Amino acid sequence: MDPTQIRISADPITTAMCRFTVDRPVYPNQSFYFGTKEKAAGSTLPSRLFEIPGVTSVLISHDQITVTKGTMEEWPILGKQIGALIRESFASGLPLIREDLGSTLPPSDVIRERVQEVLDMDINPAVASHGGVVELIDVKGNDVFVRMGGGCQGCGMASMTLRQGVESAIRRTVPEVGAIMDTTDHAAGRNPYYASAGH
Repeated sequence: MDPTQIRISADPITTAMCRFTVDRPVYPNQSFYFGTKEKAAGSTLPSRLFEIPGVTSVLISHDQITVTKGTMEEWPILGKQIGALIRESFASGLPLIREDLGSTLPPSDVIRERVQEVLDMDINPAVASHGGVVELIDVKGNDVFVRMGGGCQGCGMASMTLRQGVESAIRRTVPEVGAIMDTTDHAAGRNPYYASAGH
């Protein structure tokens, strides 16, 4: 398939974060969070994305690439660069993601235990003041599925709270976590948890 024909859609999540969905798998049925340039060493696509000034992290999950930036550069401008790099990386024929990365991850039960600890000690005491609760629903591989309940559910700020507060707290303590998905609103976007659970 001609890499120049690759279709990529961009969905800005916040001013600092944008999700790029590619029309083919980038890292099939797996996720990896590249929180530093060093983590990306040996993986063609994230290494190249870190060459863009201001890119601070890259999350690759199946056909989605979520890029976080620390600059004021607008997404439409950065998006063109990112799209070009994705196509060039496919065209290079080099492995987009280092093949042995999966083996560097702790078992899912260890990830589950560590994430539950973050929820119990850090996140839930903070959201309890708003009558909210964040539950750990499942861990598949290194992907984490949470549900926001109580005062969080139906709150317009819930998705923002999840992405910014909850996600950063989990990643700070358990950097091996891949995608973090909120099962509260399973109608939004690609959600392998519900797909695989037959919902």
